[in-house]
Amino acid sequence: MNYTVLGASGFIGSHLVRWLESQGFACWAPERGADVMGRPLGHVIDCIGVTADFRRRPFETVRAHVCSLLDILEKANFASLLYLSTTRIYSGLEDTHEDQPLRVDPASGDDLYDISKIMGESICLSSGRAQVRVVRLSNVYGQDFSSENFLTSILRDAVDKKQVVLRTSLDSQKDYVAVNDVVRLLPQIACSGRQRIYNVASGVNTSHRELADVLETATGCRVQVADRSPTVRFPPISIERVRQEFGFSSSCVVDSIPDLIAEYKRRSLRT
Repeated sequence: MNYTVLGASGFIGSHLVRWLESQGFACWAPERGADVMGRPLGHVIDCIGVTADFRRRPFETVRAHVCSLLDILEKANFASLLYLSTTRIYSGLEDTHEDQPLRVDPASGDDLYDISKIMGESICLSSGRAQVRVVRLSNVYGQDFSSENFLTSILRDAVDKKQVVLRTSLDSQKDYVAVNDVVRLLPQIACSGRQRIYNVASGVNTSHRELADVLETATGCRVQVADRSPTVRFPPISIERVRQEFGFSSSCVVDSIPDLIAEYKRRSLRT
């Protein structure tokens, strides 16, 4: 079975390539800008994306999430294509089932990321190509210590500065899913998924308070909350579809943090 991983230099893509190769699968990881039209691609998993800095890179965000898809969907030779989207698109909703109608505001800069992912989903599902599916990922974490994502940044501050300043309240909460759990599931969905859209998340929100407690215990840091910090709660993500079809479950982020801290310290000592 052959796979093509787009965006293989990124956090999820690089972990996915290593997992596929460890399982003995043939895996092509084309470099950015490579011509992918002249060969059969097998099962394509599109991990291309812009994440934490999308507000500073609006044009690149849309190119990554939408424009890179167009020629592949229209012209490429593939057995299946799996597009990685985001559970951010459920923000402000109570129901997070995959068939829930979505709501975004094009006048909001914060919604640019969501809108670009929804457009990517739409062209995938409207392409007329068979075996095209979408995965909506929650906040993926792991040993991505150069990232500007929230969890990684507070972990670095806890170790390096012994102080963490939160810009949202301790009652804020969202869902986190381990990258190792994600990459084991993606090939299964790509090859045998019975549905067209899947949420991939832990299904359980974790509060900033829980994260602060484990960081303080593990590092001796001090966690502070900036004045007038808002409370931001994302809705719990429904994972019944992947749980029932694939038996999926995810590691607990709070339990994972001590190991992440230990690994970050080991790498810091080597540099």
